[in-house]
Amino acid sequence: MKDVRPGDTVIVRKAGDVIPEVVGPVLSERPKGLRKWIFPTNCPVCGHKLVRPGDEAVHRCLNLSCPARVAGAIEHFASRGAMDIEGLGEQRVQLFCELGLLNDVADIYSLDPERLKGLDKFADVSVQKLLDAIESSKSKPLANLLVGLNIRHLGGAGAVALAEHCGHLDRIESATEEELASVEGMGAIIARSVHDWFAGATNRAVIEKLRAAGVNFQGPEASDLPQTLEGLIVVVTGTLDGFTRDEAEAAVKGRGGKSPGSVSKKTTAVVIGVGPGASKVTKAEELGVPILDEAGFLELLESGTLPSSVRTQGDS
Repeated sequence: MKDVRPGDTVIVRKAGDVIPEVVGPVLSERPKGLRKWIFPTNCPVCGHKLVRPGDEAVHRCLNLSCPARVAGAIEHFASRGAMDIEGLGEQRVQLFCELGLLNDVADIYSLDPERLKGLDKFADVSVQKLLDAIESSKSKPLANLLVGLNIRHLGGAGAVALAEHCGHLDRIESATEEELASVEGMGAIIARSVHDWFAGATNRAVIEKLRAAGVNFQGPEASDLPQTLEGLIVVVTGTLDGFTRDEAEAAVKGRGGKSPGSVSKKTTAVVIGVGPGASKVTKAEELGVPILDEAGFLELLESGTLPSSVRTQGDS
């Protein structure tokens, strides 16, 4: 235990590429009389007992009606990595929940513009911008919707794998645990979590409301691009001039390749742009994985072979 107490001065270090880690308290700077931190046993919002599953670090409130859980789920649904609804941030979500305008994520699509126009700081222009962003989100890829549903253990990569394998939300909803676990990259724990989420009556009701609202349930169609990267694994890190991160990964996957977030001995190449992840570059160098700039990446996409200048020994 690090014994960090409220009021402590702490040492923080960089862990991995981005995430900071608290190393521990600076005991010489600790004020006298600081009490040890005692984690609450009940949710501070709804009073429901908190549960810490297994050996996980997190404590969870299991009350589905907890106002904090409801608001948090809606904030996550609208976030950039999910449905990316600009203008529906934390403060607005909290306000809409308090006013009874939002009770679950599907309620976003039935917000009454007349109710919104009567709120403070909601002029006609701002209301229309929000409604436009909500309407635009209906066409987001299925993987974004799956991320937005905040299914425990299911991350972005798993959501993409499910969307591509199953092709439609209805097939994910009706799949057995065994069928879900057979999807590459899923595994038993994620499969069980996805299956259990869709088995819940409350969650199924939300899905039907999203369906009625016209939210996209269709997965990606088969790519008509030449499958030049079939069987290849290409990791992209840093900022490229001609692609966003999502576009670069889509370019790889659309040509039959895989684009995971980490480097391994199976990686075909690592594409680096401006400000690449140091750990990925180091790992590639340690394993002898070819490193490409953007020009090399374009050549790889086109031909399916590494540029001759970066091929490692044994490449043909």
